[in-house]
Amino acid sequence: MLNAKKIEEIARQVTDSIPPGLKTIANDFEDKTKTVLQRKLSQLDVVTREEFDVQTQVLIKTRAQLNMLENKIAELEASLQEKKTAHPLENSPENNQAGEA
Repeated sequence: MLNAKKIEEIARQVTDSIPPGLKTIANDFEDKTKTVLQRKLSQLDVVTREEFDVQTQVLIKTRAQLNMLENKIAELEASLQEKKTAHPLENSPENNQAGEA
């Protein structure tokens, strides 16, 4: 979130753009601008840059783990399919029922 210094800087820039004859009004305007900016910015659902960077790293690691697990599952499925193809009778339901009796 923006810090107080940044909010003051924005408010000051707005104030500086007002003609010199209106400085009294400008000071009031600056105070009100700060108040409005602080209130509105506090309503935003934002995170700090540090929190964002941490979550980005977590996401990168999670994606890597997901890819690894997807590859492992694909290998296991291929291996299982290979075994079923190599020994089709051993895996048939009829053969399993005969073995149970």
